[in-house]
Amino acid sequence: MKKLIVGNWKMNGRAEHIAEWANFDPILVTEKVDLVICPPAVYFTDLAIHLNDDVGIGAQDCSMRDDDGAFTGEISATMLGDIGCDYVILGHSERRQYNGETDEIVKKKATNAINAHLTAIICVGETLNQRENNEAESVVKTQILGSLPADSDAENTVIAYEPVWAIGTGKVASPADVQAMHAFIRGLLKEKLDNGGAIRILYGGSVKASNAGELLALPDVDGALVGGASLTQTEFLNIAKSAR
Repeated sequence: MKKLIVGNWKMNGRAEHIAEWANFDPILVTEKVDLVICPPAVYFTDLAIHLNDDVGIGAQDCSMRDDDGAFTGEISATMLGDIGCDYVILGHSERRQYNGETDEIVKKKATNAINAHLTAIICVGETLNQRENNEAESVVKTQILGSLPADSDAENTVIAYEPVWAIGTGKVASPADVQAMHAFIRGLLKEKLDNGGAIRILYGGSVKASNAGELLALPDVDGALVGGASLTQTEFLNIAKSAR
């Protein structure tokens, strides 16, 4: 199984930044790892022009509705598939926190994504308060059981564990804590799904080139969901090289 490295640009980037990716050459990396970049939706097409077929394009969200209609501002999973998206990030803690997304909403979105032949990257993770109260595993379990469609499998679903307290803060969970949670998640997936053990589990939370090697070497870490460090080509490639 190749490691999967996903870059989540969040609400960052301008036309000049997209143009710089014309020089992005990941060929030596993509022989060993799968790379995906998730830019803001307005830049899908412009970025895709610059990337070779070995790099996937992903969205940062999709609508919980998948029928055409009067839903101003919404983008359906089917539309994302039409323009060449391969992946979609769902249930990111920022969406859960700022947009009030529940597990039920995430599950509906993931179902739409899978039906549109996209790979759903379902995010889970606890807050610092929940971890300090020894609730981390119960919170993550609830999120996974509530967000995961019944027809999820290794071909259409990825789980991203992102402890909320480590996203964009510079704090990183210890390797022991990361491995323990990833092993816990893998056990849940094995219990819930026939081939759940084969679903890739990514770690996210202030991942950068300087710590990626140690994190990606852990036995149950199958890749990384990278935030700010994915905006720089050299840093993103160095993270991918660490996965080899």
